[in-house]
Amino acid sequence: MTPANCPRCGGRLARDNGTGRCAPCQAAERDRLSTPPGVPDSFWDHEPVRTALARRHLGQVIRAYRHHPYHGRSPLPQSVVAGWLGITQAQLSRIENGPALVHLDRLTHWATVLRIPPGSLWFSVGPDSSASAPADGIGATPDLGRRTLLAGIAAVSAGAGLVGVAEQPRPRRIGSADVSRLNAVLELYRSVDYECGGGLLYREVARFAESVYGMLDWSHAPGLTPRLVAAVAAARQLAGWTALDAGRHADAQRHFAAGERAAMSADDAPLAALIRYSQAKQLQHLRHNHDALAALRLAHSELGSRATPAVRALLWGAEAASTAALGDHRSALTLLGRASDQFERIDPEREPTWMAFYDRGELLAQYGRVYRDMARQAGTHAAQAVRSVEEAIVAFGPANVRSMVLNEVGLCSALFLTDEPERAVAVGTRVIEQSRALSSSRVVDRVLNLRRDLGRHRHLPVVAEFDRTLTARAAATV
Repeated sequence: MTPANCPRCGGRLARDNGTGRCAPCQAAERDRLSTPPGVPDSFWDHEPVRTALARRHLGQVIRAYRHHPYHGRSPLPQSVVAGWLGITQAQLSRIENGPALVHLDRLTHWATVLRIPPGSLWFSVGPDSSASAPADGIGATPDLGRRTLLAGIAAVSAGAGLVGVAEQPRPRRIGSADVSRLNAVLELYRSVDYECGGGLLYREVARFAESVYGMLDWSHAPGLTPRLVAAVAAARQLAGWTALDAGRHADAQRHFAAGERAAMSADDAPLAALIRYSQAKQLQHLRHNHDALAALRLAHSELGSRATPAVRALLWGAEAASTAALGDHRSALTLLGRASDQFERIDPEREPTWMAFYDRGELLAQYGRVYRDMARQAGTHAAQAVRSVEEAIVAFGPANVRSMVLNEVGLCSALFLTDEPERAVAVGTRVIEQSRALSSSRVVDRVLNLRRDLGRHRHLPVVAEFDRTLTARAAATV
């Protein structure tokens, strides 16, 4: 093979051919913007591709795929491949250059899209990779791989003596290593929550939280008590959060209340503030914004000097959202300014480990929410709402799927408010499909709520059709 040959078929290229592909091969792949091409088996023997596969780094595999000479003298643009994978160009850039992904759902889906031979992969892809049963009745169809992952986490818990296989684990003396294992298992559950949603997780996490609650009665050194109680509180917080995401609001309130009591008993004011923030998010979802503000202000007052910059920014951002929803836009912008000021002071080394989820994307998402509320009264703020949400989507890490989808919903609303209904429908159609892959009642509720911002464009055929799609989606979740 020489530079004068087509890398796809081996045919001789004309001297004035600047594309690196012969005319028949160009014609055969004119649809490459919408779907990946079929490639020969030899494609996967290309040295950069084989090296990336050996490193078990799918981001590097995608980069080697894009730069393969099979595609011509110019690599496939990131924007094209990102479109195949259902993500943005910026997200694909971070996936290619960041740490290796470990989330089985994404690995499986993207390997299938790119038609990577199963024998070249370090994980299983096949007909058993998806389940047909909906999760918690909200119409999601999570992969069997997710359930396998949850079973693996449960096995880790049982192996560490934290949760029994069929019943409560047998009491024994608890040591510092047990508390560390407990927190490590919580981090595993949190990572699945970010990607899959709480509907799939709730039962597993609730069982785990109930089990570790019983560990408080086990023997342990007195000096270990605050750490153990704080770990129990964190487990209750996560159980409440997954219940909220699954639409189980009574269960969420029960877990939050138990977690709050445990956090206060451990004298962990920042953790208690996180639980009150979670309660406020539930109240916001239910549109009880006065009550949400009360919870957030109580968290502020009890934190005092123990508040870290990340916790302050988290609380003020949430307070800004409720304040804007109640119509006090001036105060909401002031609160966002305070949140931004605290965000710039964050030192990750000095923050609680459970605050690792709070990043620039979370802050920008609150800006988008405030500006959307302002735009509903004055259209001049709609463009700023679009910019804030677009920046938030780019800022979220690739593993934080649910947050990205929630902000895609916000982007759809903002585009309707900026009188860009065609773009809004394109985003909204994508979001409806994305929501099917998440086990999150909260996401579904937000998607269905898009109808409140499309009203003045409903006379357009494309918007009327989108409205009918939303109506059908609502009927399917009843």
